[in-house]
Amino acid sequence: MKKSSNKGRLVWNHSTHIEGLIPILEKLSQHQGIHTVTPGVISRSKSHTPHMKLRVSIPIRGGFKLLARQGKAVQEVFMLTSLAQEDLEEAITQVLAK
Repeated sequence: MKKSSNKGRLVWNHSTHIEGLIPILEKLSQHQGIHTVTPGVISRSKSHTPHMKLRVSIPIRGGFKLLARQGKAVQEVFMLTSLAQEDLEEAITQVLAK
């Protein structure tokens, strides 16, 4: 994983987050090409996901919307990045594997 002296910024705009999400987002924000990471709305899903999953959902202006899932909770994460979707997915895979 490439690191840069220009690390990205993790925005703390909510008092609640899915358990274990913030350390993952902090590691992702240090990846070169990721500028701003903003956790969003938490909602409930019908299905249960035992382990943390983070996947790219849709492109947004300047980056991507991601969905973080664990248990029955789903949280949106907005990421401003210059990375291509494939490179972002690879970075997410690397961080989740650790």
